[in-house]
Amino acid sequence: MRHSSGHHHSAADPKPSQGSDWKVIRDLLPYLLEYKFRVAIALTCLVAAKVTNLGIPILMKQLIDVLNIKADSPQALLAVPASLILAYGLLRISASLFTELRESLFARVTQNAVRKVALQVFEHLHSLALSFHLARQTGGVSRDIERGTRGIQSLISYSLYSILPTLIEFCLVLGYFAYAYDIWFAAITLVALVLYIGFTVVVTEWRTHFRRTMNDMDSKANQKAIDSLLNFETVKYFGNEAFEASRYDQNLVRYQAAAVKSQKSLAVLNFGQQTIIAVGLVLILWRATLGVIDGSMTLGDLVLVNTLMIQLYIPLNFLGVIYREIKQALTDMDRMFSLLNTEKEIADAPNAKPLHINNQGRGPDVHFDNVSFHYDTKREILKDVSFHIPAGTITAVVGQSGAGKSTLARLLFRFYDVQSGKILIDDQNIEDVTQSSLRKAIGIVPQDTVLFNDTIGYNIAYGNPNASIEEVHEAARAAQIDRFIKHLPDGYDTQVGERGLKLSGGEKQRVAIARTLLKKPTMLIFDEATSALDSKTERAFQEELLGLAKNRTTLIIAHRLSTIVHADQILVMDHGQIVERGTHAELLVANRRYAEMWQMQERIALD
Repeated sequence: MRHSSGHHHSAADPKPSQGSDWKVIRDLLPYLLEYKFRVAIALTCLVAAKVTNLGIPILMKQLIDVLNIKADSPQALLAVPASLILAYGLLRISASLFTELRESLFARVTQNAVRKVALQVFEHLHSLALSFHLARQTGGVSRDIERGTRGIQSLISYSLYSILPTLIEFCLVLGYFAYAYDIWFAAITLVALVLYIGFTVVVTEWRTHFRRTMNDMDSKANQKAIDSLLNFETVKYFGNEAFEASRYDQNLVRYQAAAVKSQKSLAVLNFGQQTIIAVGLVLILWRATLGVIDGSMTLGDLVLVNTLMIQLYIPLNFLGVIYREIKQALTDMDRMFSLLNTEKEIADAPNAKPLHINNQGRGPDVHFDNVSFHYDTKREILKDVSFHIPAGTITAVVGQSGAGKSTLARLLFRFYDVQSGKILIDDQNIEDVTQSSLRKAIGIVPQDTVLFNDTIGYNIAYGNPNASIEEVHEAARAAQIDRFIKHLPDGYDTQVGERGLKLSGGEKQRVAIARTLLKKPTMLIFDEATSALDSKTERAFQEELLGLAKNRTTLIIAHRLSTIVHADQILVMDHGQIVERGTHAELLVANRRYAEMWQMQERIALD
């Protein structure tokens, strides 16, 4: 497979940019605001939970103050604490109820956002050009999606359940301190908070690049591992297990170095945070103690101030961790949204219409009109190629490797757009029709058949997921594989393994042929489709092919010339140009390139 030109690589490997955090949040907001009413109720529950939370220590203060006063009647003394204790219990239950309501209300919002974003990214990846997928490694992409969707859950969870409640609680506590006590209480709390947040943000920003390096190394190690395991057989053939382990370990060593630096910087952050919290607590308690001594505050006030500070201290203690997790979630989401924002290199025209086949019973008329194409500007693949495939006929293309034969199939499927010229199907330029209708009309049996890690039945039915079992069996019979499948212990439920590794090359190609026949396309492309078949199966399939081609337009890209002797037209390609064309008999009489190739293959067959 050839790689696309270099200018597409940047799009294929998105990097999170600094200062893009707000953009990520803006990208996420539409998914969350689909449930505006639910979000509004959840936020109301959040505020209600924090107000009741503040009421709990205030009730405790009143209880202590009441018990500290000597009353004349012991019964009167008991009545007041009893009502306060009951109110205390009710506030506790209310705080828990509002918190649980908030979480249960927001669960649907979070999961809906995760599902919709993941689905949109998945669909978008399938809509991108082949060049994107050739430039990316699948292991890294899947890791980016996995971390991105987890990042959405983390961001919503930490911001809604930790950051926002903590900020609301801070505002309530500061307001209460300013209203009920000396302004110094509010001032010390505010200064401690500002210093804490400032220190946390600065140090976490410094630490972020260590985390990003860890992510990159983790993705690279994962890519190497998946690539190596997918090519398990090749590794075994060349005895390169130690080499693969060494390559994998190189990335793990880099990951380890980044992880150690990250842990050291975490220690600096934690120590600084604890110091700021400790100094703030000491100053607050010192002010409260002085207030009790001079009589401006009661013992209940001292307990209240201490309790409020402890209530703030607990979430504040985790604020650094939460901020780091949110930064990490934003970084992960940025990578995923970058995938989503990757432009489609091959996109439907704004006014694209479905492809219309004039005669479904015969297949379409295909024209290549002065087509020139290159994957890389330094090397032209097709040079001003023109040919016509009449409806319902068989056209074969032959030539040496690299002549541009397989590129014709990719261009017909519009995996790439041509640089000049045009490709017409029933007089419709394929760039003016929808890609889905174009690809629905064409069936291909590729040279390198890749199967899903599922059953043989599933892989054949993939040509038409709505087909009946009888239709699947009929397609298998037409591809000469039905008898082989029936002899297997599990029949059509036989697992084919990763990329179809449990089947031989010939078996895989026959599954691919069956899959394409089940699609029932109006045009068939066979890209070296019989290269892995034995001679007997190939001859049987040839006869079947002639039957199939009667009501379809067929393009055969062939290496073995014996498979195309019955073609209506044979094109001989060399260095991206058509150097000969005609029937098998006409080309043998011409005694040029095709005749040479035929004689060479005849000699090899005799040997």
